[in-house]
Amino acid sequence: MLIACKQEQYRHVEGKIYGTYYRIIYESKEDFSESLKTEMEKVNTSLSMFNPQSVVAKWNRGESKEVDSLFIRMYRTAEKINRETNGAFDITVAPLANAWGFGYKQNRFPNPEEIDSLLQYIGMDKLKVEEGYLLKEKAGMEIDASSIAKGLGVDLVAEFLDACEVRNYMVDIGGEIRVRGESDKKRPWRIGIDKPIDDIAIQGRELQMVIRFTKGAVATSGNYRNYYIHEGRKYAHTINPRTGYPVQRDILSSSVYAPTCMEADAYATAFMVLGLEESKKIVENNTEIEVCFVYEQNGENRVWMTEKFKDLIMKEE
Repeated sequence: MLIACKQEQYRHVEGKIYGTYYRIIYESKEDFSESLKTEMEKVNTSLSMFNPQSVVAKWNRGESKEVDSLFIRMYRTAEKINRETNGAFDITVAPLANAWGFGYKQNRFPNPEEIDSLLQYIGMDKLKVEEGYLLKEKAGMEIDASSIAKGLGVDLVAEFLDACEVRNYMVDIGGEIRVRGESDKKRPWRIGIDKPIDDIAIQGRELQMVIRFTKGAVATSGNYRNYYIHEGRKYAHTINPRTGYPVQRDILSSSVYAPTCMEADAYATAFMVLGLEESKKIVENNTEIEVCFVYEQNGENRVWMTEKFKDLIMKEE
């Protein structure tokens, strides 16, 4: 009598979530595809503005002040990066995102008076967590966790695979990526970073570089995909919470390598807001992250990166 033994094999899971795609590759005897979807859905249940029953949606509508453990985890990281970036990263940006047409409300183009009036609702210093409740200083404050939630979704999948003692995996949700070990080709995972070419339809993809690594996460933020043109001017989806206006900075794309994807995701957004010189100062004081910035200077695209990020770049073979 023959007994079938399950073999270690690289498994591929693909689909759509958070308004984007996901692609997960992992080596295991077991098929974890349903469990991985369950992990990703935890983010929708807690942090999605677009799920009317989520913790965030209910809080935004003023129906409940209660928050769950996943929200608290996101909030603590957001709070840390908010302080470190002097408010450039701020999850209370929702009223502004909605006003500019990038949130869950597709509003008309706002006038300066409207933007000025909305700034009173912006600022994580106006929030406080107490015994499982999130308290707001002003009614009308709303949360948009989209600049950190996708990265947290990647981390949840990675942590599930870690707990199952999976040694080799790559988790990719909409370009936010975390890896461990080796690919099925028995080499470090290779990840392409796009050139920042204005292209909403994502048809003209070119790679700026390819990096390779066996542990950690990388996220890239840029204003070359999600934007619109109004009266001949480009308005990008990253909002500067300190001014109320879409970012018009020298950084075209910001790639961050970090221990967790949630951190990489949030820092990448913050650096788009800060611009090159302010971002450099923060990076130089943070030993946990490595970065690559593509920026514009005198009409030309240039690249600045940390020394350790250079080590990640794949050399010609």
